[in-house]
Amino acid sequence: MPALEEALAQELDSLRTRGLYRSPRLVREAQGPRVRIDGKDYLCFCSNNYLDLAAHPEVKDAASGAIMRYGWGSGASRLISGTMELHTALEKELADFKRAESAILFPSGYMANLGVISALVGPGDTVAVDKLDHASIIDGCRLSGARLRVYPHGNTGKLDKILRESSGSPRRLVVTDSIFSMDGDLAPLEEIARIARQRGAWLMVDEAHATGVLGAGGRGAAELLGVEEEIPISLGTLSKALGGSGGFVAGSSVLIDYLRNKARSFIYTTAPPPATCAAAIAAIRIVRRDAVLRESLISKSDRIRNGLAALGFDTMGSSYHIIPVLMGEASHAIEASDALFRKGILAPAIRPPTVPRGKSRIRITATAAHTDEDIECLLEAFRDVAKSSAALHQEVRANVPKK
Repeated sequence: MPALEEALAQELDSLRTRGLYRSPRLVREAQGPRVRIDGKDYLCFCSNNYLDLAAHPEVKDAASGAIMRYGWGSGASRLISGTMELHTALEKELADFKRAESAILFPSGYMANLGVISALVGPGDTVAVDKLDHASIIDGCRLSGARLRVYPHGNTGKLDKILRESSGSPRRLVVTDSIFSMDGDLAPLEEIARIARQRGAWLMVDEAHATGVLGAGGRGAAELLGVEEEIPISLGTLSKALGGSGGFVAGSSVLIDYLRNKARSFIYTTAPPPATCAAAIAAIRIVRRDAVLRESLISKSDRIRNGLAALGFDTMGSSYHIIPVLMGEASHAIEASDALFRKGILAPAIRPPTVPRGKSRIRITATAAHTDEDIECLLEAFRDVAKSSAALHQEVRANVPKK
């Protein structure tokens, strides 16, 4: 067996050869519509900071005030001595925001999915997930030991079949994203809720990318589609539109009490710093009072999507604020991303395993703070990408031997 470093170096070389190697770019200063990298400003069109709340003055003031009062760390897990006033205040704010009886806070959305799924189902049970569900959902299912059944993306007929065939399982859980993070389309929540109810299955919806953005009150896709009361387990995150860090679940008091006693990623980890809770409370209150932010985000996203379509790019039937621009092979996505970067646009290539082979893309996301001029710069950069791509394809065709 090769030495550790030799084996890992070989795997890294393989990633480089296949165009799948990743390395982060160092961003200096605050997150926003523009970021500073290596002394140069770039327009950032890849952040999940959808409402530009990460550096909002009210959010920063709330966090700094909490540090002065409570310090930085929480000192222990929630069930030892780590539950502080701001943890319970945030959970009450989240429950009220989501119109639920109760809510529970996790250190991240990833840990929320791991903890909730593995607490609700186990060996002998069945969990059904959409093929494009987030990796944290899949990992939570695998950790649970339940039988994992995957249905084709959005295929409610297949979901119904899975639930019929698993009628003998003691517990059956359906888990879906509400808006899919890489394709930008909505799950058919009305039909999924109907099937789950009809088949006697539990339903959990991950509203990570919809929280703060979709619905008249910013509560998510379930609000937008009018099915909030049909979803007993609603998961969200504080790290995207709310601009902070952490995950949460909202639902009945019985559900939350159960998770508090059974979710291992809640029980066996140090509680989030109180300042993150104060920042989240401030962000939620901004969302609740200011619909203009999300309306502006959606309007700007529509303009970008329409502009890209006019340039001939495939945005994969996306809607709302997540805009995939299909490039195909990983090498093509990397070339496009590099070309955009040279034009002052930060929009990294999304490649396998995040997306399937042959479906690498540039994932474009605006923020409420981007200007019309910023959007025109983005579209102008994509015009150059389109021209370069067309020229490359013409050259390839010209060099193909004629039969």
